[in-house]
Order: sequence, then structure tokens, then C-alpha cells
Amino acid sequence: MQSILTIVLIIALGYALRRKKWFDDNFAGTISKLLMQIALPASIFTSVLKRLSLDKLVSLSSGLVYGFGGVALGYIVAFLLVKLLKVRPGRRGTFINMFVNANTIFIGLPLNMALFGDKATAYFLMYYVVNTVSTWTLGAFLMSWDDPTKADNPDSGKSTFNWKKLLPPPLLGFLVALVFMFLPFDVMKVSWLSFLINALDYVGSLVTPLSLVYIGIILADAGLSSIRFDRDTVVALLGRFVMAPALITLLIVGGMKMGFSIPSLEAQTLIVQASAPGLAVLPILADNGHGDVEYATNVVTTSTVLFAVVVPIVMVLVQNI
Repeated sequence: MQSILTIVLIIALGYALRRKKWFDDNFAGTISKLLMQIALPASIFTSVLKRLSLDKLVSLSSGLVYGFGGVALGYIVAFLLVKLLKVRPGRRGTFINMFVNANTIFIGLPLNMALFGDKATAYFLMYYVVNTVSTWTLGAFLMSWDDPTKADNPDSGKSTFNWKKLLPPPLLGFLVALVFMFLPFDVMKVSWLSFLINALDYVGSLVTPLSLVYIGIILADAGLSSIRFDRDTVVALLGRFVMAPALITLLIVGGMKMGFSIPSLEAQTLIVQASAPGLAVLPILADNGHGDVEYATNVVTTSTVLFAVVVPIVMVLVQNI
């Protein structure tokens, strides 16, 4: 609950400052560029090296299997619903991401610590890996692919293909971190590199507050009346809070019935993380892909606020697993 109130407060700050004209019309675009190209890669790089090791990845591989399985099923269901509901261009990438990718760091991690303590941190890291890979590979690609401006100029993308869209800066940050993980020494503990690690930490720490300020700016520009529960929003919220945890629960229960045991705490951690709110950076990604930023802001804001109601329900449901 405290994490959710913190998020709402920072969004409100961005909203109020924009309404008071502290931020000009170009400020939101500047934040978007800073986050996507500098802050997010730095944040992901340091987070991976701080929280993960090769030994942890190998010893907890079952969490990766269930996590990636749930993500794969989530993408399939979301794609089918996009076709069935005829979700319009500009919203499709956000819609699919809401079904699959969660706000694991700013909400998922503190929530996990509050519910399960340090003993569940290793299990959280497995879902963090799944979520990071999913977000910055297929998730980010879908946000750039779902560009409604292509419909106005269908020939614009035929002559050249922008390979940078397959390797966005945040994904590069993750891949570089994996390379460093294979080194025979811990880069984070090399004393003469501490100044560089600290710099990356400081820059990476900009991600969450600036993403939330950005959401507040978009809300101020659109007006609070833009927060609505239209069909696409309601289905996306159901995907985030019902479908995502249900899919990974089915995989875990199915695996247990087939004889693949999993610690109860690990199962509970994976399910709770799967039900976390939408990514705070979705409006940033929507803006970069010329998508419906107001829709992305709407689903992120509503999912964050509603999560206060969802958490106790999920906890009751996972107690018997």
C-alpha cells in the first residue's frame, strides 16, 4: 500500500507542476528521450549485476521455465484478443504489454519484501529476469511496431528497416550486463570502478520518478476526465490482474500434477509478481512509437490504483498453493 501511495503522489506532483506551467510543451519529450536512451539502460545494467549471478540463474531455473511459459501464453491470448476485439493501431502494443509485463521493480520488489521477506528474494529475481527480457525484446518491439502513422504512409517502412528497433537501448543494457556476468570476477566489487558504478546508479535511479512525473504531465495535458474505463481499458486490466496470474497458476498446478515439485513460497512469489500493475514506462514507449499515450497513461494509472484492492485478493487465493 505504501508503494502505491508513493507512486500516486509522484504522479500528482507531475500533474500539478504541469498545470502550474513549470514544464513547457517540450519537457515530456525530453524526459522520454532521457529515460529510453540513458537512464533505463543504466538502471537495467546495474540492477542485473547487483541482483543476479550465474549460480542463481542455474539453481532457480524452474522459476524461469514457469515465468517464460506464462509470458508466452499471455502473448498468445493478448494477440488473439487484439484480433477479436479489433483493438485499433496505437493501442495494440500497450494492450498486449498490459497482459504480459508488470511493474516488478518499483511495486513488485517492495511488495515481495513486505509479504514474504528476504527468503523470497531469489524467487523474485527469476520473475524479474523473465519480465525484463519480455519487456525489452518482444514488448518494446510491439510498441514500436504498433505505429499508427504507418497507416498514413504505408510505404515509409518498406525501403529500409530500422534494426535499432530490435535492439533498443534498455535491451542492450541487459545484454551487456549478461556479458559482464560471465566474467571471472564481480564487476560491482572492483574498487577502482566504484565511481562508474555509482554514476550508473545515480542515472538509473531517475527512471521511476521521471516516468511517474511523465505520467502526471500527460494526465495534465489530457485532463483528469481522460481517465475512463472503456472497453480496451477494462479488458487490459482484466488481462493484468486476472489472466496473467491465472496463466502462471495453471502452469504451476499442471507442473505439480505431472510430478515437478516447486516450493510453495516460489509459486506464491511468481503468482503475486504476475499480478503487479502495468509498467510505468508504457506511456514513454507509446510516445516513442507514436502510439496512444493517453490510453497508455490511463491503463498504467488505473492499474496502479486498483492494485491496492487486488493485492489482498491475490494473497488469499495463493495461500493454499
